[in-house]
Amino acid sequence: MTISFEARRRTALALGTLSAVLVVAGPALAQGGWPNKPVRIVVPFAPGGTTDILARAVAPELSKAFGQQFIVDNRAGAGGNVGADIVAKAPNDGYTLYYFDSGPLTVAPHLAKVGYTLASFTQLGHVCGSGSMLVVHPSTPFHSMNDVIAASKKEPNKWSYGTSGVGGPHHLSGEYFKSVSGASLLHVPYKGGGPAMTDLMGGQVPMLFSSLGPAVGAVKGGKIRPIAVTSLTRSAAFPDVPTMDEAGLKGFDSTAWYGLLGPAGLPAEVVRRWTDALAKVGKETIDLINGTGCDTEIQSPAKTVERIKADYEKWGRVVKQANIKPE
Repeated sequence: MTISFEARRRTALALGTLSAVLVVAGPALAQGGWPNKPVRIVVPFAPGGTTDILARAVAPELSKAFGQQFIVDNRAGAGGNVGADIVAKAPNDGYTLYYFDSGPLTVAPHLAKVGYTLASFTQLGHVCGSGSMLVVHPSTPFHSMNDVIAASKKEPNKWSYGTSGVGGPHHLSGEYFKSVSGASLLHVPYKGGGPAMTDLMGGQVPMLFSSLGPAVGAVKGGKIRPIAVTSLTRSAAFPDVPTMDEAGLKGFDSTAWYGLLGPAGLPAEVVRRWTDALAKVGKETIDLINGTGCDTEIQSPAKTVERIKADYEKWGRVVKQANIKPE
């Protein structure tokens, strides 16, 4: 299976936020009996890719912070689901962990059969979230979200939107947008966010649901026009761009978020140390996380479970209504 650039980018982002949290909070976590042997971080992609390179750069820093070796274990396959399955079946001693985006738990079960459920894991906390952004080519007549909705309703299926691929977070954002707004848009999937952005800048596709990071340079250069972000709050990277909620779709929230988990039944002491550290994250660490393009939102394991359940139901409805099938 070919892992898309977007999937690699999302996991690289996840691991980057993990390092930002733990390098600062690690010394407090290392006190006590855990860890007293090497800790395995499951990376769900093959060696040599962006995620693997970043993980191997981060691991020595984690080792310094905790006083124990952190070992990268590459377990590629199914867009992260193979890695999640391995962690679900690992011993629940705190020495096998998985830093994840929300897709394997909230979207993947609706697209294919997976070997795990929410009950297969111990949640250690929600760290940050990153929405999509609706951006358009400057030649289009669109200057607001409502312009897009009105034009697509007037001429159904005339307009199309691109994304990094079928079943990814931006595709889901686009279909969710269509379902709640009544917009009539055709989906054009690309094999990664890079080719999609290139075609948008070249005018081959009129609009895109995109990651925020890759859009920064193109927006500043005037090559594309930002319309709205899909998160419930404005992005630190684009503070002047309204949310879809502000633009009129009340309650609209399409966010890929990141957290840390382990197998079900992790020792209470391990859970307590992780959650205490996350609760004490200060401004320095928050700035580090925000700098990766992910807006910090520290939440407890209980709140993380609530978020997973709500997103699981929401994305299940979107996948069914849009008849999204895995490639």
